[in-house]
Amino acid sequence: EVHLVESGGGLVQAGGSLKLSCTVSGYTVNSCGMGWYRQAPGKERELVATTKGTGPNTYADSVKGRFTLSQDKVDNALYLQMNALKSEDTATYICVHCEWVRGQRLNTWGQGTQVTVSS
Repeated sequence: EVHLVESGGGLVQAGGSLKLSCTVSGYTVNSCGMGWYRQAPGKERELVATTKGTGPNTYADSVKGRFTLSQDKVDNALYLQMNALKSEDTATYICVHCEWVRGQRLNTWGQGTQVTVSS
């Protein structure tokens, strides 16, 4: 069973930076990728950035050029470097891990870490 723990959130002024971390524990056989989503109050959860482990990462248009996704396969961790933060980036950021289980995608979600950007 995969377990995810996020950290790195906090309060930052607009234009500032934060780096989120997602630590993965548990045994994974067939990973189909990892990523970050975010959810602001009253809004739907939206994709921020994802990786399949190989090939280019995928980013939401709203964060391209400002956010960078990276993965440390040795430490089993996923990172999200967020620069030039804007007030509209305020949300709970949630890490997700995807695994193929009996031919179907199984997503495991973390608890989330709060990011608040003050203008």
